[in-house]
Amino acid sequence: MKYYYYWLAVIVFAIDYVTKQWIEKSLTIGETKHVLGDFFIITSIRNRGAAFGILQEQRYLFILITLIVLGGIIWYMMKNRDSGKGLLLAGLGLVLGGALGNFLERALYGEVVDFLQFTFGSYVFPIFNIADSGICIGVGMILLDALLTSKRENGDSKPNGQEEPNGQGHQFIQ
Repeated sequence: MKYYYYWLAVIVFAIDYVTKQWIEKSLTIGETKHVLGDFFIITSIRNRGAAFGILQEQRYLFILITLIVLGGIIWYMMKNRDSGKGLLLAGLGLVLGGALGNFLERALYGEVVDFLQFTFGSYVFPIFNIADSGICIGVGMILLDALLTSKRENGDSKPNGQEEPNGQGHQFIQ
């Protein structure tokens, strides 16, 4: 299953597409459905900007940036498909699926459907969608891979700072 990360992109894209279609058909804009009290609410809104509604009305800028990013991700995934960098490639697959999901709506309609809303006490987290989740989780995986790769390159790959067999690495007091 050498190309599983492409399937991650397809899965994120498909779930995002189906859920957005369901929201558009089931709820009017602004309508809410409480799923878990006030903690988790489905709220149908449209977003003409980027994450959390920033840079509203910049449709063509987002389309251009997204096309460049999508091309870069696909090129990098193809170039590194046999590298053994599973965490990095899985993260890129999630970002790819999320970016494609939001790109399709933005290109066709000039806006994306957002609907997932969480409230933590008095704090209401900005409303988002499945594509946004794929992008955020994917970026987190990419950052984790970068951190782990950096630690390996610096000789810190042993648990608890144990010394490498060749004497390199760091020794921590336990």
